Amino acid sequence: MDGLDQDADVVFLLTTNRAEALERALSQRPGRVDLAVEIPLPDEAARRRLIALYAAEVGFGDEAIAAAAEAASGTTASYAKELVRRAVLRAAIAGRDPADEDLAGATHELQADGAVLTRSLLGSAAD
Repeated sequence: MDGLDQDADVVFLLTTNRAEALERALSQRPGRVDLAVEIPLPDEAARRRLIALYAAEVGFGDEAIAAAAEAASGTTASYAKELVRRAVLRAAIAGRDPADEDLAGATHELQADGAVLTRSLLGSAAD
């Protein structure tokens, strides 16, 4: 950024799910962005691994994870994390350990028509 010495140990990390909405002065001025990296949306196998990673201490079954990953087409890693968080929260509210039904219920909630804004905030490209 303007005003910083060349040897300054400063890093600005910018992230967005909507690169097309970036200010032109930021995105088109030479030297403003030294490196831009696009991280593609995870495919179904990657979504399965992400859900399993975030749920490592929870113990959801392979079939429940596979079903959730299939339903989550076009979503980001943050969606997978939120999905697991919601499943665990559903079980906690019910006063029991998380089960496959909680993952299915959380998947249904996040895929419902009323959750379009939430999916958008989590970076979903599906809507």
